[in-house]
Amino acid sequence: MEYMGNKEYWNEKFANRNDNPLSPEKSVVENIDYFKKGTVLDVACGDGRNSLFLLEKGFKVTGIDFSSKALERLNMFAKRNNYLVKTMKVDLSMPNSLNNIETFDNILINHYRLHKNQFKDIKNHITDRGILFICGFGYKHEVDSKIKKEDLIQPTDFEDLKESFDLIKYIETPDDRGFFVTYIFRKRS
Repeated sequence: MEYMGNKEYWNEKFANRNDNPLSPEKSVVENIDYFKKGTVLDVACGDGRNSLFLLEKGFKVTGIDFSSKALERLNMFAKRNNYLVKTMKVDLSMPNSLNNIETFDNILINHYRLHKNQFKDIKNHITDRGILFICGFGYKHEVDSKIKKEDLIQPTDFEDLKESFDLIKYIETPDDRGFFVTYIFRKRS
């Protein structure tokens, strides 16, 4: 089964969820002070649990995902809370899917392993001193029928960031759900 890249799986999952968003990612909440004030691109945003938290904290958020059901739910939750959110349907499995995005003060990638080639261009979409925040299942997570080895964030994923970004914080969090990692990069001026 394809987990990370299966549109039908995610559309069905979001269509069957209850009428409330999930809580924001713990690592995002605990490390919110690292974010630069301003704009955030929430990559693979799902139905917006992190987008909604960031909107509540005063950020201007653009959420991208390939699930139309997820984006519909995010827009519904935002409207319910009188938040203004921009959403775009983007299939991240396509090689140049991020080429036409704007520039943001922060980019959040949560529970999605962006293809290594897409990191080469990410510096062009983030402002100087902007934050690239990546968290999700890490390289020590036990694979199963849903989460494959290819879905796990690897330390080598970020080699192309070294010329433009500094790693300012790294966290490993093993818990009952698995092994999670958080990488917080800051773009050099």
